[in-house]
Amino acid sequence: MNVLIIGSGGREHAMAWKVAQSARLRKLYIAPGNAGTMSCGENVLLDVNRHSDVIRFCKEKQIDLVLVGPETPLADGLADSLSKSGIRCFGPSQAAAQIEASKVFAKDFMARHHIPTARYAVFNKLSDALEHVEKINYPVVIKASGLAAGKGVILPNTLEETKSTLEQIFVNGVFGEAGNEVVIEERLSGQEVSLMAFTDGKSVIPMLPAQDHKRLLDSDLGPNTGGMGAYAPAPILTVDLMNEAIELVLRPAVDGLRSEGIPFVGVLYAGLMLTQNGIRTLEFNCRFGDPETQAVLPLLETDLLDIAEACIDGTLSDLTIQWKDGAAVCVVLASKGYPEKVESGKLVKFYSLPANAICFHAGTKFENGEVLTSGGRVFGLTAWADGIQSAVEQVYENICKVSFEGMLYRKDIAQRALKQFSYADSGVSITEGNRAVDLMKGAVKSTYTPSVLAGIGSFGGLYDASVLKAFDNPVLVASTDGVGTKVKLAASVNRYRGVGHDIVNHCINDILVQGARPLFFMDYFATAKLTPEVTAEVVTGIAEACKEAGMALLGGETAEMPGVYQPNEFDVAGTIVGAVERDNILPRKDLKEGDVLIGLTSSGPHTNGYSLIRKIFADTPLDTVFPELGGSLADSLLAPHRSYLPLLYPHLSRVKALAHLTGGGFIENIPRILPDDLDAVIHLTSWTPPPLWKLIQQKGNIATDEMYRVFNMGIGMVMVVDKTKVDEIQNRIPEPTFIIGELVKGEKKVRLTA
Repeated sequence: MNVLIIGSGGREHAMAWKVAQSARLRKLYIAPGNAGTMSCGENVLLDVNRHSDVIRFCKEKQIDLVLVGPETPLADGLADSLSKSGIRCFGPSQAAAQIEASKVFAKDFMARHHIPTARYAVFNKLSDALEHVEKINYPVVIKASGLAAGKGVILPNTLEETKSTLEQIFVNGVFGEAGNEVVIEERLSGQEVSLMAFTDGKSVIPMLPAQDHKRLLDSDLGPNTGGMGAYAPAPILTVDLMNEAIELVLRPAVDGLRSEGIPFVGVLYAGLMLTQNGIRTLEFNCRFGDPETQAVLPLLETDLLDIAEACIDGTLSDLTIQWKDGAAVCVVLASKGYPEKVESGKLVKFYSLPANAICFHAGTKFENGEVLTSGGRVFGLTAWADGIQSAVEQVYENICKVSFEGMLYRKDIAQRALKQFSYADSGVSITEGNRAVDLMKGAVKSTYTPSVLAGIGSFGGLYDASVLKAFDNPVLVASTDGVGTKVKLAASVNRYRGVGHDIVNHCINDILVQGARPLFFMDYFATAKLTPEVTAEVVTGIAEACKEAGMALLGGETAEMPGVYQPNEFDVAGTIVGAVERDNILPRKDLKEGDVLIGLTSSGPHTNGYSLIRKIFADTPLDTVFPELGGSLADSLLAPHRSYLPLLYPHLSRVKALAHLTGGGFIENIPRILPDDLDAVIHLTSWTPPPLWKLIQQKGNIATDEMYRVFNMGIGMVMVVDKTKVDEIQNRIPEPTFIIGELVKGEKKVRLTA
């Protein structure tokens, strides 16, 4: 039998290696192949995008069977073109390949056939997508519907980031035509398993389950990659779960495609998430996985050509597929700079491997009698043995047999399969949580007053409400907020304490605008993996800000949530409770035309607009010094959100209203305090925004109206006062203030004037 394999990666080398073992093989060609496939057959230069060239080659070489490795040729209809020309092809038709090529098709298909998956919605307009994310209350994954070279899946962590991502896709076209439609789906948590299956369109025979390692570095740290290693079988997919996956996912998918007139022939790959609520389907692929194939095929005993022909002939149910006992582990050897700026052209040196190991080539080329690196993932070194432990030992013992300059690899492939499953194995450490509490306990207790009856370490904080006896008619005022994506910048330069100041002072200002003084604060700190020193640093910052405001840090929650947050990421939120006399609640009801707006300076962006800021300065190191800023970019961007409590609280009786300029800047925040018949006129020349804002506007090419809608522009708090009291107020406040506008008749809007 003459066979042609389409593809050039590690997956295709594994396929070629397996096919070359067949007693039925007469001649094997690989198009285009790599330096490793040369040992299995003959590499040929074919433009697989030109189907006529592939067909002509097949006829010239009397090819009996074509096996297609990558998804793109299948999505382009290569299998259809070959079949129409009478050439047998192991791979699905273009219509069936939509199950991978179109995420919209896949999600709608799963819904039609009741295949368990995450909640989702599909959009082709930005406005509809933005409206949807405003309504939902769960973390999301955003997926470009089309093929995007494995880069079309984004996991935003905040609503602001979600909106920015959608704008990048719909407005800036970062994924090209692949992003014309977008799937927004619920982000699931749990362990992922790859389950591939052979199918002839009627029968389904699963392969051994595998687990991939997507992150570049040990302990699942670093950026996402195409896969840094895999092992099979994955013990977490027990026999019962395997049967469940077949009955709930694979069989309904194959039956559903056949019922819709597009039977699937080839390898159907299901990406599964094992959640607390059962198996959920993350995605379908229309081909062998990479690097899962490099771990699975070495364990296959049955002739792959027999399986491929049975799938094409519709006789798969008559075939018994046999697997070796034991396990296989594949470790990817990658180039320096992977997955971003890859270094290529490095000379590779080899030493002999034992019989139970093979080095599958991926990013290699043969030039002048030598093997050179030519891509990010260069090799997949695979070893198999009687168990996972032995296979792990074998593969790592033999890594020294392959070398090239800059070679990098993970040292923990398959470690999750070797551990007894525990709470710690899920990424949560109770011990580290307790240590974090010990480190922060002193700072928290320093904020306590006699009113605190129970705080840190209790199930709930207790606060003596008799303090309210000092009020004639007390009203409690509460607010909850978060720091937002500013935490990403803080983490990138290891500046954590200021984030604690940010959340407290933001919340203080939010109740100050209603005339309240704070009583107590409660914090919430969540992260992927707890680092006690980092947690304690953030909470110490919270305690310092609370102490400065004269309120108690009553307690809070520290949560470790691997899978919800990405490695090294965290989030901070807080709840504040304060009190105000009913007669002193702001804004007052006597706001009128002619009242004056006085602006108080901000300390920087405070806690708003950081998704846009991060995008603008994505290519600028935070330690870059800008002379106009008088220091580094980090110093300006990470200046803590200031509290206006000590400055303004003594003078609130002379103030009619306060507006805290947070998310939404001038345009969205000032109308929150206006009656329906008044507008606020802001004179943009009445103060000079600090140099940071000019830098942001110029570098981001942002319209002026947008700047004032997103940022505070150097004014963090706005007072509304009677025009007869302007001088008195300005004289009482011991820092520069600015008369920035006035109230006029209108419709509860802000007008910006030059």
